[in-house]
Amino acid sequence: MRRRPAVAGRFYPARPQELSRDLERYIERVSPPQKALGCVVPHAGIMYSGHVAGAVYGRLEFFPSYIILCPNHTGHGAALAIQSAGEWETPLGSVPIDAELAAALRQACPTLEEDEEAHRFEHSLEVQLPFLQHLHGSFRFVPIAIAVGSYEPLEELGHAIGTVVAGLAARPLLVASSDLNHYESDQVSRIKDRKAIDRILELDPRGLYDTVRRERISMCGYGPTVAVLTAACDLGAQTAELIRYANSGDVSGDYSYVVGYAGIVIR
Repeated sequence: MRRRPAVAGRFYPARPQELSRDLERYIERVSPPQKALGCVVPHAGIMYSGHVAGAVYGRLEFFPSYIILCPNHTGHGAALAIQSAGEWETPLGSVPIDAELAAALRQACPTLEEDEEAHRFEHSLEVQLPFLQHLHGSFRFVPIAIAVGSYEPLEELGHAIGTVVAGLAARPLLVASSDLNHYESDQVSRIKDRKAIDRILELDPRGLYDTVRRERISMCGYGPTVAVLTAACDLGAQTAELIRYANSGDVSGDYSYVVGYAGIVIR
């Protein structure tokens, strides 16, 4: 399957030159590039959260492959949906799916279902690809969209990812695509966001899940983040660092109704 862009021209520019110009403005390169096991990055429109995602991607070394987990905002398709073949297009070109890695993940986690529909119109994974294309050009990736709400399937997926990645000579980067609290005031959202961020920094997937549920934090990608944290801990993660935090009010000037963004690197 050739998956065509669903949100070019809305979440990011559809014209390649304009997109590259914006990405160059938002990406903050760090030298030498740093090693990592995983990261958490936002997925709002590039004008709102691009500087947060760019601060993360700009400091990390090149990986030949990426496992990118995202929430399913559309409600279409399977609850745990993987795409194992084909390529995704963006205005910067096509990115092939890592079919061998995807097959290994499906074998390790039988609850993953082959499902293109879950990915067809989903923005939260698509918006990650231009950052990686602009920085690195050629790479492969595995897309996984998550719509489950209970903890056990997320934990199972995380352990499966950890098992597969541990056996690879060239390890992929684990990427959790997530925004934080949605559509409350800056004052309320900062408190809620900090509670979620602290659990991530503690490398505590169960704590993150319980905190999001108990505190009613509308973190759309808590599922991907729980799975990535679980896998990273299995792979020996020692620390997590908050690279940047912001919210939509920092751009719009309206702090009465914001969405939070965090960029976090897991090592």
